[in-house]
Formats: sequence, structure tokens, C-alpha cells
Amino acid sequence: MPESVNPSPGEFVPAAPVIGIAGGIGSGKSEVARLLAGMGCVVTHSDEDVRQVLLEQDVRDRLVEWWGGQVLDEAGRIDRRAVARIVFEDETQRRRLESFVHPKVDARRKRMWAEAAAKGPVTAFVIDAPLLFEAGLDRNCDAVIFVDAAEPTRLARVKKGRRWDAAELNRREKNQWPLETKRERSDYVIVNEGDVADLSRRVRLTLDEILTKSAGCEPRKGPRPAP
Repeated sequence: MPESVNPSPGEFVPAAPVIGIAGGIGSGKSEVARLLAGMGCVVTHSDEDVRQVLLEQDVRDRLVEWWGGQVLDEAGRIDRRAVARIVFEDETQRRRLESFVHPKVDARRKRMWAEAAAKGPVTAFVIDAPLLFEAGLDRNCDAVIFVDAAEPTRLARVKKGRRWDAAELNRREKNQWPLETKRERSDYVIVNEGDVADLSRRVRLTLDEILTKSAGCEPRKGPRPAP
């Protein structure tokens, strides 16, 4: 299990392995998360967690205090695209936002995990976060899976699913750590270039190995390619 940083009294401490998912945009991280959910894992999605946190009144008020009404949509809620434009262009503002929002997202994640654990056994807890390493969430993981796919494959996926072109994909990725760095810092690599059946087989084998290692309490040793 990951090292505990003096958890507060009553803070949820996972009794099952914590698995982080990393990878390039369009690599298929969400699909891997979906497959893990079907294998008995409890998955939290950072994008959805952030979306819910931005609906909180105190968060709305703080962001308006910082950046004015330009960050609100017609309904008076936080406009994520407006916020993204601000933080993509200013590193200081990005760090400011993260230092405020990330603790709230972490608290929400742990509440969801605690609720799931109270209902019955959990195979593993999974963090699906586009910025897993950038946010330091890998430090809370027993293992990190890097979902790998070639750039042409990833570009084809985001063109179809998000209507992004190559310039937009590159713009988004330049604000993240280099993929090679993420790959090197991960424990397992799953190549997602085949069909869902092939991906499911790779995910199952990787999960089984993580559970075996966790049962033996072996520490993370660096990247290991999945079968």
C-alpha cells in the first residue's frame, strides 16, 4: 500500500490497492478505467470530480473574486472553457487554481471510496486523472498503469470523439508532462491499439499482477510492461 502521510483522524485509508491511470490524450485511459470497473474496482474520474467541485458555491465565489464575471456562463455557473483559457496561458494562475481545487477533489474522491467500501469488498481503487503525475497523485498509488497508443491513433480518436485537430491536440499536450516521462515513471504499460477484447485481456492480466504484488506488500519498482 502507498505510504500514509499522517492521515487525519477519521480520514479514509484504502484497504485495497490504489491504481492510477496515466497516458496521452486519446490513448484510451477512460476505456481502461471502464474495464477495471467491470472487474470489481471502484473508479473515480478526476474530470467529473472537478466538474462537481466547480458547482460548489464557495468555489464559484473564489474564482469570480480572482478573475471576474468572465468565468461564468449564461446560467451563472463556472464556465470551464473560460477557466481553461486563463490557466493554459498563465502558469501562475494554473498553480493557483490547482492548489485551491485539488484538495477539494481529493476529499470528494475519498468520500466516494469510503461509501463504496462500506457497501462491500472492493478489488481496487482506481484514479482516472489526465494529470495524474502533474498533480502528484501517483504518490498515493500502489501502481500506475500507462495506457499507450501511437500519435496517429490518438489523433484519429480525438478527431472523432472531440473534433480536435492536430494543433489542438498538441496545444493540450504541451501543457502536460512529456509522454516518455510519464511512461518511464509508470509501473505497467498497456498498449491500446487493438480491439476491446484484446484490451480487456491486457487489463485483466495487469490487474491480477497488481493484486498479487499488493498481497505480498512489494513496493513500487518502476515501469514493467504488461503482457
